[in-house]
Amino acid sequence: MHLAPHTLRRVVSAATVALLATAVGCAPQPDEKSAAKPTGTAGATCAKGKLATQTSDKLTIATDEPAYEPWFKDGKPANGEGFESAVAYAVAQQLGYDKANVVWQSVPFNKAFAPGVKTFDFDINQVSISAERKKAVDFSSGYYDVRQAVIALKNSKAAKATSIADLKGLKLGAQVGTTSLNYIDDVVKPTQEPAAYAKNDQAKSALQNGQVDAIVVDLPTAFYITAAEVTDAKIVGQFENQGGTPEQFGLVLDKGSALTSCVTTAVDALRKDGTLASIEKQWLSDAVDAPVLK
Repeated sequence: MHLAPHTLRRVVSAATVALLATAVGCAPQPDEKSAAKPTGTAGATCAKGKLATQTSDKLTIATDEPAYEPWFKDGKPANGEGFESAVAYAVAQQLGYDKANVVWQSVPFNKAFAPGVKTFDFDINQVSISAERKKAVDFSSGYYDVRQAVIALKNSKAAKATSIADLKGLKLGAQVGTTSLNYIDDVVKPTQEPAAYAKNDQAKSALQNGQVDAIVVDLPTAFYITAAEVTDAKIVGQFENQGGTPEQFGLVLDKGSALTSCVTTAVDALRKDGTLASIEKQWLSDAVDAPVLK
C-alpha cells in the first residue's frame, strides 16, 4: 500500500451508501477477468491533447495525500519522480499532454473508487483492480503487478513466521479498503480481529508501539518501510497471488468515462514498448524476491 509509504484513496442515495460500504469493507482481490480487461465507453475519440477532460487542454490526475515513496518522491506528485508519478506523466504524454498541462489533485484513497461523479480524469494511487470496485468506477488495464507482504519487528515472535499458519494467532493490521486487509481476512484468516487503519502511517505506528504483531502492505511498500522508516522491522515474507491472474494496480476513472479506452490504450502501449518495465526498474528495484508464505 505508499512501497512505502504511500497511499491510499461520493452520496446520492441509500443505495449508493451501501455500495460504498461494500467497496471499502470488502477490498476484494481482482477476479480472473478484472485485471485483464478495461471497462468504460468504447469508441471514444482519443485525439492527442484534445480529450474530453475535466478542464479543456488540461489533464487532471489525482492521488492521495500524503504521497509516499517509492510511488512518489518528497511528497510531491508533480515532480515526476517516484514510480507512480513517472507512470502518470508517461500516460499523459501518450495522451498528448506535456508536464505543463497536467494538474494534480488530492483525493483520499477510498474516495477514489467510491460511487459518484469524479473531479479528476484519472486517479493513480495503488488501487487494485477488482470486480467489486468496477461496479462504481472504471479502470484502465493494469500498470503494475502486485504482491502483498508481511512486516514485523525483528525481535518479535511474528518475525519468525515461515508460513501462513504461523500468522493465524497474531494480531495483524492493514490500511482499510485495501487488498492488504483483504489478504488478512481471506488468506490468513487470523483468530484475532485484524486492526484496520485509515492510513499506512497509522499502521506503521501501531507496529512500532506494539499494538499489532505485524502489518500487511504491498511488497514495494514493505521494502521501503523496512529500509527507510521502521529500520528495526523486517519483511517476514510475501503471499502468493490468489486466483488465475496477478493482482494489478489500475488507473481509476469515472464510471462510463469516455476516457477509459484512451487511457487503457496508453497504458498498453507503455507496457508493450518497455516503458513501464523501465520505470519499474528505476523506482522499484528493491522490490525483489522475499520468502513466500504458504
